[in-house]
Amino acid sequence: MKIDAIDLYEVRMSLKVKFQASTHAADELRHLLIRIRSSDGVGWGECSAPNDPYYLGETADSSWHMLETFLIPSVLGKEFSDVESFVAAYHHVKGNTFARAGLEMAVWDLFARARGVSLASMLGGTRKEIFSGVSLGMEAFDSLCDRIAQHVAEGYRRVKLKISPSHDAELFEKLRPRFPKVAFMADANSTYTLADTERLRRLDGFDLMMIEQPLAWDDLVDHAKLQKEIKTPVCLDESVKSEAQAKNALELGSCRVLNLKAGRVGGLLEAKRIHDAYVTHRIPMWCGGMHDYGIGRAANVALASLPGFTLPGDVSGSDKYFDEDLVEPPIRANNGAIEVPTGPGLGYEVIEERVRKRTARTRTFG
Repeated sequence: MKIDAIDLYEVRMSLKVKFQASTHAADELRHLLIRIRSSDGVGWGECSAPNDPYYLGETADSSWHMLETFLIPSVLGKEFSDVESFVAAYHHVKGNTFARAGLEMAVWDLFARARGVSLASMLGGTRKEIFSGVSLGMEAFDSLCDRIAQHVAEGYRRVKLKISPSHDAELFEKLRPRFPKVAFMADANSTYTLADTERLRRLDGFDLMMIEQPLAWDDLVDHAKLQKEIKTPVCLDESVKSEAQAKNALELGSCRVLNLKAGRVGGLLEAKRIHDAYVTHRIPMWCGGMHDYGIGRAANVALASLPGFTLPGDVSGSDKYFDEDLVEPPIRANNGAIEVPTGPGLGYEVIEERVRKRTARTRTFG
């Protein structure tokens, strides 16, 4: 299959509710969309890099630069027989995982559509539906309680809450009496150190599913030390950016749960390799998100259909985030579950008029 042309878009979308974490906040997103064109059809991908460099250092602007200067020129006008050969064309590009993942997502969609199969089946997915949780930012307590109650009533299977050293055990001391049966987890976004072990141990008393990424964003060793000191399972996020790091985490005992995001590890191909390694070691996984638009959300649904994703993930209905998404049919959660589409490729159709209406800049290659 020859890559004839690639269109790059910066698309801006407003969130229905401002998202506040311990390190950053956002009410408008600037994700990049990639459309690959060939004589065999069209494929869409999404680069969901954040606006700011507070997650992995990559941003929408840095991703645009990497795509237009290095990644797209590596594949434009060339012939590829499969996704593996496509990815090999830019294997020498280090880091920049969101940019790489967005480009790769588009070629997965292209190949799947050309073959008339769903992305989920092409990846090896086995689930007909995936279970969804919600991720909520920091906000006033009464407002937070209202939102928790709303999403629990909608059937979402777990609630993730942001914590920090000044906003952790005290939060759950107030929440648990109100929501004794809700499956809560805490996301620390790397705001603790080993010196906070006793503070994190206090969370053992609230029956949390896990504590996500409590320590440094690039650490594996200290997380292993922490896991030995607390009962609540440690879940890694930022610390696992490749298959090699995922295997190192296994060897060290750095986590008991893994949040797997295709954007964080450079694409669906690397995500599947990590998934397969963790299934072998019986480490439970769930699929994370980055407030993805419909294209990236559809890819997450396909990824989460793999058998190792046994815990509810962050892939919730797009109506929770946006008044209008970019794909049809709308991605909706029914009683906390999203149906895995069986149509070709991503299984959702991109509404190009909606893309154009929200495009801040665009460039065509080829």
